Amino acid sequence: MHALLDLVARHRQGHAIGVTSICSAHPLVIEASLRHAQRSGQALLLFEATCNQVNQEGGYTGMRPADFVRFVHGIAARVGFDIERLILGGDHLGPNPWTALDAATAMDKAEVMVAEYVAAGFRKIHLDCSMACKGDPEPLPEAEIVRRAVRLCRAAEDAWASAGGEAPVYVIGTEVPVPGGATEAIDGLALTTPAAALTTIEAHRVAFAEAGLDAAWQRVLASVVQPGVEFDHHDVIDYDSDKAQPLSHSVTTVPRLVFEAHSTDYQTRDALTALVRDHFAILKVGPGLTFALREALWALDAIEGEWIEDGKRARLREVTLRRMQEAPGYWQRYYHGAGRALSTDLQYSLSDRIRYYWPDTAIDAARVQLFDNLRADPPPLPLVSQYLPHALHAVRDGTATFDPQSLAMAHISAVLDDYHHACQDHDLS
Repeated sequence: MHALLDLVARHRQGHAIGVTSICSAHPLVIEASLRHAQRSGQALLLFEATCNQVNQEGGYTGMRPADFVRFVHGIAARVGFDIERLILGGDHLGPNPWTALDAATAMDKAEVMVAEYVAAGFRKIHLDCSMACKGDPEPLPEAEIVRRAVRLCRAAEDAWASAGGEAPVYVIGTEVPVPGGATEAIDGLALTTPAAALTTIEAHRVAFAEAGLDAAWQRVLASVVQPGVEFDHHDVIDYDSDKAQPLSHSVTTVPRLVFEAHSTDYQTRDALTALVRDHFAILKVGPGLTFALREALWALDAIEGEWIEDGKRARLREVTLRRMQEAPGYWQRYYHGAGRALSTDLQYSLSDRIRYYWPDTAIDAARVQLFDNLRADPPPLPLVSQYLPHALHAVRDGTATFDPQSLAMAHISAVLDDYHHACQDHDLS
């Protein structure tokens, strides 16, 4: 049985277990996740790429699906992580990258994308056709969303039939901002109603059956809903289990399925644990991990400022902010302040638009120089304690070293600790 189907089956049998879905293309986040999974003995590790990150045109990472597979597997090989324990997923796979085009053209491209994902070895496929294309009514009627999702499922099944290997599993539904995050502050957040959640599931079940995709329906493992978790630039809406109980219970009336929760970034350990207990058993996280990476890099920059002589400093923070101002394309739709407010958002916004800039040549060169500086002249323990206490704790536990890259990954791992705890089998008796 597919490892994810097995996990969901165990959850439905009464085990409060879940899985963390790590949605990031940053090599340090991926390596930190692999090393964390090694230490914690995780049976499986799930990485996902979004339609905007990775597609047949390269996405914003410049990678096609097969490139992303080689990228992740290459890091796994270097770390010594068994790729048989890895599952790769595609998130929000649908016409979203091409919504400026008419629906017929955008869906043609979405079919090609889904087929490439499956052919490359991605085995968890989120079918998301909720976004309106040029000329579509807004919002798009659910019947049309479902019709388009079925079309993409057919493309995925055909690609699997040609490629062979393990059959893909599917996630349906969407109750979240489009990939990349919301562009405005949260002004109230409505949970998915039980009726809406069940209607979406039933509409897909009927449409799959009518399309002759009954076998694929047996591999649908989750539906995306809004359980009441979200974040904007400055605030987090924390999970309220009491409010979510009607929605949580609704999925127990449907055979085999659990719910998938997106935007779980920045939730507390207890909130994440409650989400899994309440059948939101797949926890998506992305910006929360690259936010932790940014925290670590800024901390190392501060250590450099206190420890390395002026003429040798890389000044990563200064270089990054300059490049973000010179090339504002990734943040100008999202941040609308000026002066100090804009500087704060560029660096510290929870939506973490800064993550799109780490591959920039000048920024990465500054990061490399920063790491080289701190390797050549390691800072003393008290200075590391001041700026990276979580990482220092890992050093003293023997799970990290004073190498700057190791310190950064240890800081990221502190976030992963909360997800790992939440996804373990907790006794509900």
